Amino acid sequence: MSYQRSFLLRVFAILISLFLAACGGGGGGGSTPTSTSNSSSSSTSTPTPTTNTAPAPQIPVANAAAVTIDAGVSGVPNMPFVSVTVCTPGTTQCQTIDHVLVDTGSWGLRVFASQLPASVALPQETTATGGALAECMQFFDGYTWGSVRLADVQISGEKAASLPIQVIDPNYSAIPQDCKNVGAARNTPSTLAANGILGIGVFKHDCGFNCVQQAIPATYYTCAGTTCASTALAEALQVANPVPYFATDNNGSLLVLPAIGAGGAKTVSGQLVFGIGTQSNNALGSAQVIAVSPSNGTFTTVQNGTTYSKSIIDSGSTGLFFQTSALPVCASPNNAYYCPTSTQQLSALIQGVNGVNSSVTFNVGNAVALSQTYSGDSAMPLFAGPAFVTSAVFDWGLPFFYGRTVYAAVEQQVTPVGLGPYLAY
Repeated sequence: MSYQRSFLLRVFAILISLFLAACGGGGGGGSTPTSTSNSSSSSTSTPTPTTNTAPAPQIPVANAAAVTIDAGVSGVPNMPFVSVTVCTPGTTQCQTIDHVLVDTGSWGLRVFASQLPASVALPQETTATGGALAECMQFFDGYTWGSVRLADVQISGEKAASLPIQVIDPNYSAIPQDCKNVGAARNTPSTLAANGILGIGVFKHDCGFNCVQQAIPATYYTCAGTTCASTALAEALQVANPVPYFATDNNGSLLVLPAIGAGGAKTVSGQLVFGIGTQSNNALGSAQVIAVSPSNGTFTTVQNGTTYSKSIIDSGSTGLFFQTSALPVCASPNNAYYCPTSTQQLSALIQGVNGVNSSVTFNVGNAVALSQTYSGDSAMPLFAGPAFVTSAVFDWGLPFFYGRTVYAAVEQQVTPVGLGPYLAY
């Protein structure tokens, strides 16, 4: 795995080449292609462009925040954004940061030092011996580097006090070589394609017990001047998911997005709601509960006879990512995505570690043709590809979320159907 406890995927910049080469009008939408539960290879025609209208925003409540999918920082599609307020602990010295990526596949808040004014001074997190903490956060295609700081974090009416967060800063100390070896640096908003990451997945901390036991290379460091040394770290000092540290509504969250026509949409409005079964707007209802591995948050997907034993549901991924020989890969430099000659209707079986089986149908379109036909659209529900994942991984990225309410229950937190970690939809 590319990160200590999770099979994360971030394909933030790969699609830029698609959009640079795209031509034609945007703003298109269309009716969703018909799917059948037993179909694995049938085709439908390319959708006809129509106008897609996003639903009116709901009335704000304390445990809900508005989510927007738009052109964002770099014009990369399928990125859900929220605004997060960061404050010096115990004060009213605050900065609200927009276009922070909502990510159910990671844990913890990451913002850029360049976006924090001098008035919002965040205390340096230190070890028991006084060492200044820094982190190299690993993704499949790169890393973020920066110090670990304490902040009061507020999203809508929910607040986590003195939370350890990563402040991304390529100029902090000196980036260790083993961190640089991870891959491309994602240490600016343009290279990350967002103003930060809000990791609200099923774990409380971003490394967990693995980092308590031993120093893991290219993860946590203590720094003095320009010298940083890899270190083991207690969970209480690790960058933390803010949700379990809210005073209320702290057992999980749900991301609500509307259904999108096959042709996509310029912008989409949704909601991030905190808590599961704690208020009238976050009831679990009849959602299917998919328990995940308590060690790495994965489950199993079976698709077209192939078993993907390390599957994730990840709003931070811009498409559905899995390896299959049944779909043609786009020509280079767009080979992160599939390019079938016509839209393919597929099916899969999601299997939780609790024995629950859930049948899912989905559609895969020609990424190059779609980006040309609907240039400028920020929501692209038919994007899928083989990028970066191993043969064991099926990454149900943001297209999975369209038209669904997806829940993420945090480990060890009590919910109406038992303790997390689990996912539900």
